[in-house]
Amino acid sequence: MEPKTRRILLAIGGGIAAYKAADLCSKLAQAGHQVQVVTSRAATEFIGDATLAALSGRPVVHDVFDPRFPLGSHIELMREIDAMVVAPATANLMAQFAHGMASDLISTLYLQNTRPVLLAPAMSDPMWNHAAVKRNVQSLQEDGCHFVGPDDGWLSCRVKGTGRMSEPVTILQTLETLFRGDSSDAK
Repeated sequence: MEPKTRRILLAIGGGIAAYKAADLCSKLAQAGHQVQVVTSRAATEFIGDATLAALSGRPVVHDVFDPRFPLGSHIELMREIDAMVVAPATANLMAQFAHGMASDLISTLYLQNTRPVLLAPAMSDPMWNHAAVKRNVQSLQEDGCHFVGPDDGWLSCRVKGTGRMSEPVTILQTLETLFRGDSSDAK
């Protein structure tokens, strides 16, 4: 039996792990999902729109005030999605989510969302282990967000530690597991 096609909003935060988001986007599409990519402005420093548009088959969106969406990109992009995946979920994005801030498109989409959220954190080991980040993670878990990773290993800052974004195949598997146990009201 073929897996159900799902509509996935893939939000890419501004960290070096954004390069892995291209592979994740490809794996989501290959699994039969419809993928809409949204990137933070910082993410565009790490990965280009052309790559993500080719892999998803859709234009990448950056702005709340994108003229392609007359009702607002935060409204139109969230219609009929099945899940929001944030990879990499940076410390900044998670802080915005945890504190209900709507200061950019991704944080506004998060507040508009009523479907499951899967966060794949990526940051340095000291950031991941900072008390403020720990509080934000706990708050997001209490809000119903799901997490995959971060993993231990070699980090871009040239040290080993915790903060490595999970591999795209692991993120996809976690998302599929989430769908099998999906509660339509879960965030």
